[in-house]
Amino acid sequence: MPGDTRTERDLLGDKEVPADAYFGVQTARAMENFQISGIPISLYPDFISSFAHVKIAAAKANRDCGVISSEVCDGIEAAAHEIVQGKWLEQFSVDVIQGGAGTSTNMNVNEVIANRALELMGYEKGDYQHCRPNDDVNASQSTNDAYPTALKLTMLTSNQRLLAELKRLVAAFRAKGREFEDVLKMGRTHLQDAVPMTLGQEFEAFALTIEGEIAGLENGARMLLHINMGGTAVGTGLNAPAGYSDKVVEYLRKETGFPFELAQDLVEATSDTQGFVTYSAHLRSLAIKLIKVCNDLRLMVSGPRAGFGEINLPERQPGSSIMPGKVNPVIPEVVNQVCFKIMGNDLTVSMAAQAAQLQLNVMEPVIAASVLESIRMMMNGSCTLRSNCIDGITANRDACMHYVDHSVGVVTALVPVLGYKPSTALAAEALKTGKGLVELIREKGLMTEEQIKEVLEPERMAWPQGRP
Repeated sequence: MPGDTRTERDLLGDKEVPADAYFGVQTARAMENFQISGIPISLYPDFISSFAHVKIAAAKANRDCGVISSEVCDGIEAAAHEIVQGKWLEQFSVDVIQGGAGTSTNMNVNEVIANRALELMGYEKGDYQHCRPNDDVNASQSTNDAYPTALKLTMLTSNQRLLAELKRLVAAFRAKGREFEDVLKMGRTHLQDAVPMTLGQEFEAFALTIEGEIAGLENGARMLLHINMGGTAVGTGLNAPAGYSDKVVEYLRKETGFPFELAQDLVEATSDTQGFVTYSAHLRSLAIKLIKVCNDLRLMVSGPRAGFGEINLPERQPGSSIMPGKVNPVIPEVVNQVCFKIMGNDLTVSMAAQAAQLQLNVMEPVIAASVLESIRMMMNGSCTLRSNCIDGITANRDACMHYVDHSVGVVTALVPVLGYKPSTALAAEALKTGKGLVELIREKGLMTEEQIKEVLEPERMAWPQGRP
């Protein structure tokens, strides 16, 4: 219908764009070209917000350098701040996976900001003579410096929320460690009886193993603070005025609160993606740790009558469409799957990073899609594990003590008194006859009652150096 579209022109010619759309011709072409994952960039509002921050910093630096007027700068800044506040997300419909090294995402942002700035300045959408997507919003920039900078800012922002959630998960494990500090159980190696420990020690170990990965993510995030703004296309700075790089980095620091630094060599930084690789590797390391923790939880809750049955997980849903009364450990199961996906995403990041050629890595969109998905899934998975599982775990104290009382694993404590070979023979006889270790020791007169109490006292074996 007349008036429903407006005509815009680019390198390839004229194209109709919805009249009420803030995006323009290049976004419209990208929406047609890249129907790939079905995931629009708007699914990652932090990414859009980060781009807006980059455009604000660039506009201010360009104003200071005399590239754009104060009026245009104010219009860009006002429009971009609306995007930072969460407005106009529906205008960002380009698929997160795209060809062109992220040019479609960059132009989507440029066009939306330009058209909204035009409205705020009193003009019509598409009246680009007053504020242009390329010449004004994208001034002194290339996708090749704006896109990776926005991605790094997104990852830094998302990482802060992820770390907060992981710290809550650590606190939940630690709380259970304190709650279960007096619950004696058998430790196991090779899935065989080892020596006694406490359930509290086991949960404190879970807390510490995740805590160590938090430190790794913090270190990985620091590599994201080096940016290549002002490098433009290949890092030489073509079309960026003198002093622009330092100004845009300083404005970005003020705009975001992150201590960004200009990369030492912009040519090297423009093609380098190692910061993304390193951060993704830390996510993979965390995933590996969480898989182990969730597998342990599944073993410990196995049963309820034909397995370990040492702990009880909150019952979240019926577990079978055929077996009445069955309840499955669905939360550790889903977190395992989250971790598998993150490990697969890390492989994608590695493959994309090694695909760099000459002065650019054109595969950054799939790096962005993979890392941002991993962060989101890890954050959701950690929250789900804590709130729907860890917080509600209870100990099956009787089952834990039963295993201690009937295990030959406590024979290890006899080695300093009887020696390794006699202790081995004693364990073999206990297994063969079904008799308890203490019973055999008494029969054979190997130790006095006082020695038995001192050496085989379970708490002493759990804390050989005394309780902390």
